[in-house]
Amino acid sequence: MFPYPVLTVCLVLMWLLLNGFSIGQLVLGILVAVFASWGMASLRTEKPALVKWYLLPKLFFRVLVDIVKSNLSVSWIILRRGRRHDPGFLTIELEVRNRFALALLAIILTSTPGSAWLEYDSNDNTVLLHVLDIQNEAVWRDTVKNRYEKLLMEIFA
Repeated sequence: MFPYPVLTVCLVLMWLLLNGFSIGQLVLGILVAVFASWGMASLRTEKPALVKWYLLPKLFFRVLVDIVKSNLSVSWIILRRGRRHDPGFLTIELEVRNRFALALLAIILTSTPGSAWLEYDSNDNTVLLHVLDIQNEAVWRDTVKNRYEKLLMEIFA
């Protein structure tokens, strides 16, 4: 009856925490949780095939370092209003085709301050990025291709 019983229970509890406990809220929370659980089951998500899962910590620390550096750079731009920055858009052609690797790359690029994944074109396998300070497009392309994409392709090979 419940394809994801833990999800259903957690949703009911969250509903009650947000709306207060009463019999009506309990019944409504159960209905919402059951339908949400069925909706989740209809998506039939597949599990990612991690070929080299032991490289995930390397990716994690690489992204963590880049996020810290990017936070400092963006803070410096904000604090020094007089410093000119050159925002712009950049299209990067990707080699990776794995859906999970693409999703992870989108999360990495969007969570790094100063850059945002705007659009992915599956026909020509390109991504459109917005960059806060795009001083050198080649450096950005190199960062995405060699720092993230190569490692993601190894992990999800």
